[in-house]
Order: sequence, then structure tokens, then C-alpha cells
Amino acid sequence: MTIGGLGRPSAASFGVDNPATGEVIATVPECSEAELDQAMQSAQGALGGWRADAAARRAALGELAGAVEASAGELAGLITSEQGKPLAESRAEVQDAIADLRFFASLEIPAEPVGDDAHAAVRVLRRSVGPVAAITPWNFPLGTAIAKIAPGLAAGCTMVVKPSPFTPLACLRLGELSRASLPPAVLNVVSGSDQVGEWMSRHPVPRMVSFTGSIATGKRIAGAIAPDLKRATLELGGNDPAIVLDDAEVDQVADRLFQNAFANCGQVCVAVKRVYVPARMHDELVAALADRARSARVGDGSSDGTEIGPLCNRQQFDRVSELVADAVRKGATVAAGGAAIDRPGYFFEPTVLAGLDDTFRIVSEEQFGPALPVLPYDGIADAIRRANDTHFGLGASIWTADPERGAALATSVESGTVWVNTHQDAVPGQPFGGMKWSGTGVEGGLWGLIGFTDLQVVHVRKDS
Repeated sequence: MTIGGLGRPSAASFGVDNPATGEVIATVPECSEAELDQAMQSAQGALGGWRADAAARRAALGELAGAVEASAGELAGLITSEQGKPLAESRAEVQDAIADLRFFASLEIPAEPVGDDAHAAVRVLRRSVGPVAAITPWNFPLGTAIAKIAPGLAAGCTMVVKPSPFTPLACLRLGELSRASLPPAVLNVVSGSDQVGEWMSRHPVPRMVSFTGSIATGKRIAGAIAPDLKRATLELGGNDPAIVLDDAEVDQVADRLFQNAFANCGQVCVAVKRVYVPARMHDELVAALADRARSARVGDGSSDGTEIGPLCNRQQFDRVSELVADAVRKGATVAAGGAAIDRPGYFFEPTVLAGLDDTFRIVSEEQFGPALPVLPYDGIADAIRRANDTHFGLGASIWTADPERGAALATSVESGTVWVNTHQDAVPGQPFGGMKWSGTGVEGGLWGLIGFTDLQVVHVRKDS
């Protein structure tokens, strides 16, 4: 671990599996409550100097970006070995992390003048909220950590970061790299079970918790931080609908839908997780998606040519298996896949399902895996109503030959992001957040940076 700028072991440890084999590939520290307290106190002690010097922060973040870039190959290999995604996707994750660091290193929050006359000068400032506890998930071990670290540090916060116990290796390595780039104790990285995350949420030092993960855990964190009135940014997953309009070209749309549903083995918060298509186009789209599912190359993410890797862990493998089996028991048709692959590791066939309605659990719940239900609709009002009939509201997409038509319909969809003719894409500076149970607050862009700050008004009276 990295605590106070130094490498720290722990008396206890736990193993990390390679999901392509199910075998333990590393042993990492299990942070104790006392060690976590040392990390928190270190972050508190480093806050004053770090908060005070914006130019030094920008320079240090640039140095960290360079260190990550120099170790990009190593980090990508760690991500694939602990998470399972194909190496090409791991390399892309590292490059996105580097871009995030450089973007926030260049971003400033200007003071905003409210009034300046003979009597008073009033400015609105932003100052860092203080030490931050960041808890990250297993689907993007490095990318999600950097998405919190880069704006948090840029805003002048110090941080204690805990990666998922399923995927701690890349984040622990990032902590090691940061020791030469950042002042001691500005970034502390610990590892451990979910219990450590609970300690972090309840600890008196952090003034904010930034969490990405399940709705159930997000609700527990919200309850844990309430007595101390901590801030929170909670990104809690989604059940993203893709609505195909009646003017879309099926074969072209099928390629993009498949890519955005099955990348990272479907383990993406804003992956396409349910598809609504006009009834007359339903069978054609199901057949096109099934063809792509059958031809996708599934294998070890470290092997050349692999397009879809394993699920990250046994828990997620069991959940996807159970949801698919439940759908089949209730009458769903398996157009492709539908079963686990008989080999070591947590592999499941890319699966396309038809013959469902919105009451099926694999439609109403977030499956977070390589299984895609396709549902017919009778009119666009029906499709939008059904897309919105959920506690989720993270992302959605509309697919059409007429982008203006898609944009006009987008505002009727209840989600933090609505894409037209794409899904998951982002440009530099684009914020990311959800509606309803998909979370509170945003990450990304100036909005994400502001989320790590408190507003302060400086009102100076000029006349006596």
C-alpha cells in the first residue's frame, strides 16, 4: 500500500484471482483499521500545502501522467490479469487514464465576480472540500480510480483510495508510481475487503466520499456518511436502454449495439443492457445480433485475437448464469449463447435473448454481463415509457437515420446521458452522472472538478 508517501505492507493479506483461470496470481495487503487511520491522518496533514499551490498541483499531475505513460504496458497487463478484459481494452483504459490526468492538470476554476462598485467587491471562489475517501469498482480498475483522483487532486483535495478487492493490482501500482510524482501523503492507496470501505465512509477525517459501484452499497454509504454530513458522489450503475427507431438500418445498428453491449464482457456501467426495437424489425435485429454473438472470439484476455474475455469474478459469473436461466425458465428464447463455457475461469457465452417482456428480471435488473435481451415495441411513445419505467437512469441511446429526430426524442428519456447513434462515447470535458437511483453528483469535465469543492463567497466592503 502507499501511506504517507511510503510503501506499507500489512500483517494480513488476501489473494487475487485471474478470472481467465480462477487461479490466485498475487497476494496483497488487507488494510487494518489502524493502518487506514494512518492513511487518513496523512491525507489530513498534507491538505494545507497541497490546497494552497494550484501551480504545483498542475505540475505534479503532469508528472504523474508521464509516470503512468512510461508504465502503460505494465499497467495494461495488470488490468487484464486481474480483471480479464482483452489486452487491447486494457491499453485503451490506460490511455484514457493518462488523458484524464492531463486534462485536469490543465483545468482551472476561475473566480467569478458577482459585483464590484464603490461600496463592495464580491467574488465567488471554489476551495477544495478537504480529504476525500474514494472507493472504486472492479470493471475499470485504473480508469475509474483516475477519474476520481485526477479531479480530486486538481481541486486541491488529498485522497485515500481503495480499489475493489477483486482488482487491486493496477491501483496499488499507481500508488507506487505516485510516490515519485506527488508530495508525500497527497495520494494514499490502501487495499482490502468491503469492511475497509465501510471504515472509510465512517471515518471522521474525509469530508467527501466518491464511490462507484452497486446501488445497495451506495445506499449504505449514504446512510453511513449522513451523521457527519459528508459530501458524496455516487455512481451506482445503470440498466441502459437502446431504442431503435423504425428508420434505422438493421445491419449497421447491430454492429454498434453488439459492440456497446458486449465490450468488457458487458461489465460496463453504461453498456447497452436492453434493446427496444419496432415489432416489424424485431426478428431481423435478433438474428443479426445472434450472428455476431456466435462469431465473437471468447478467450483469455492476454491471448491474441480475443474479443470478449471472462467475467471478472465468481460472484458476477453466478449472477449472470442465474439471470439467464431465470429468463429461459420463464419462456425466453435463446437466439445465441445461453450457457457457461466448459473451461477454467469465469467464461459465459455471448447471449442474445428474445421472447421476453419488461417483467423478466434480466430486463428489469442490471445483468452486468454478456447477455442482451431484445424487446419489440408498437410505437415510440410505448418504447420511451418502457425505457423510463425503472429506478435506473444512467445512460440511454436512440438509433435512427435522422439524427435531428433522435435529438428531439432524447429529452424525453430519463437518464444522465442520452446518445444518438452511438453509446458510451465521450469527448474531453464531458460530464458523467445519473438520474434516479443511478447516483448523485457527476464526474468528468469542469462539473466533475467543481464536485470536489465548496463554494465560498468573499465580500469586501470598500467604504467605511
